[in-house]
Amino acid sequence: MSQLSDKTLIWLYRTMVRARAFEMRLVEAYEDGFVPGHVHIGLGQEATAVGAIAVLKEKDYFTSSHRGDKAHLIAKGEDAGVMMAEAFGKKTGRNKGKGGHIHFGNLELGDIGTDGVLGVTQVIAPGAALAAQLRGTDQVTLCFFGDGCINTGGFHEGVNLAAAWKLPVIFICENNTWAESTSIYDMTRLNNLADRALGYGIPGISVDGNDVLAVYETVSEAAARARRGEGPSLIECVTCRWQGHFEGDQQSYRTKEDRDECKKKDPIPRLYKKLAGMGLLTEAESGRIQEEAKQEMEQAFTFAQESPYPDPEETFTDVYA
Repeated sequence: MSQLSDKTLIWLYRTMVRARAFEMRLVEAYEDGFVPGHVHIGLGQEATAVGAIAVLKEKDYFTSSHRGDKAHLIAKGEDAGVMMAEAFGKKTGRNKGKGGHIHFGNLELGDIGTDGVLGVTQVIAPGAALAAQLRGTDQVTLCFFGDGCINTGGFHEGVNLAAAWKLPVIFICENNTWAESTSIYDMTRLNNLADRALGYGIPGISVDGNDVLAVYETVSEAAARARRGEGPSLIECVTCRWQGHFEGDQQSYRTKEDRDECKKKDPIPRLYKKLAGMGLLTEAESGRIQEEAKQEMEQAFTFAQESPYPDPEETFTDVYA
């Protein structure tokens, strides 16, 4: 934490609050029928997303997932209104409403892929890292994915290739325990998912994914290693998923005690307590940050609601065939 300025510490807090406010407003919009399909929400996982993204430089890359993409992009500077419009399927969305909430993306911000298919981005991210290596730049790529992905062929292929070629990529497993409705610990003998790194000869680190400062520090060290040409790392961020796999999921596979315990690990009040103890943030200032975030997301909702849908004639534009 000593390497972080007071301004950055406040930014971390404000950004987690904004990411949560966006998702909460998105859930309300979904319940009111504005968002087609299912939405997958990452409430409770803000520290992993924001702490990791905060490490990136302007020209770095990242790949995302169907759950964490909202917080990843908010942290990287995406416009909340444009994101909300994309979720609504409106033409003012980043991908003109054709990607929806699972495929936000923004190449200008370094987001080279958000995908709902497991094991895909673990192959895409090493490609971006290889391009940086060939160009001789110091760019790194973050690859976010859920715990369920560690049992896919794509995970093995991507991590193995990155390790063999010492590519500047950081694999970040957002371990919230639940791969849809199945505990990851029922699908593997590992208690520490970061131990998978041993099989590839790369560092594997497990960190408290609800501690934004711990995430920042761990990812910073891995990024520095990658920029020095020493290859990839696997970071397991142990975190909590408040909601079900999708909105409307009753979570019958999960005990109420587990859900209650999960919410006790909320990363936002945890950081507030630290900042308040340092004299950097008062209760009134925290309240103001939360109110500003709420207003921002209400404006994003209004922008999306009032935006037009794509014209039928646009069905076959922006496609490859």
